[in-house]
Amino acid sequence: MARIKSVCVYCGSSNEVSAGYLRLATELGRTLAQKGLRLVYGGGGVGLMGACARAAHGDGGEVLGIMPKFLLHKERVFEEVEHRIVDDMHTRKQMMFDESDAFITLPGGIGTLEEAVEMLSWARLGLHAKPMAFLDEDGFWDPFFELMDHIIEGKFTPEEFRASLVQADTPEMAIAALEDRIVVLDQD
Repeated sequence: MARIKSVCVYCGSSNEVSAGYLRLATELGRTLAQKGLRLVYGGGGVGLMGACARAAHGDGGEVLGIMPKFLLHKERVFEEVEHRIVDDMHTRKQMMFDESDAFITLPGGIGTLEEAVEMLSWARLGLHAKPMAFLDEDGFWDPFFELMDHIIEGKFTPEEFRASLVQADTPEMAIAALEDRIVVLDQD
């Protein structure tokens, strides 16, 4: 039976966001470390990225950050953890995918949304079967799920794809959903 060992976390890199989002990222980082799951993330030391990585590292968790050269000054590499500097975003995203068994998407902006949607698209195309959960406490992802329901109702995506769209409001729920999903995928 497959087991999740590494979780890729997609999230925002802004420090200007609600303190609640930064707290949720911190909780996720701690929970990943406590469960012995490696955090794979975009490598930054700012925003939700930095909060999640600092918490995971602070609780003794393994962390891998992957940063493209052009973002070194903007997202500021979190130097205390293992990190890889790559040439571009495509290499970053592919490496994050390759190094992970599952994905959790925290609140974020257009870049976070793009990364999550790309992984969902790859899953829909049958390019991978790695599970994904969207994590928020305040309904941040509700409009996204409403859009996905609209797309499914319009017959652009089959109804059964809805089962791959998991929304959770605690890190524990998100990780449990990933573990449940990987067991189901393993039995397929």
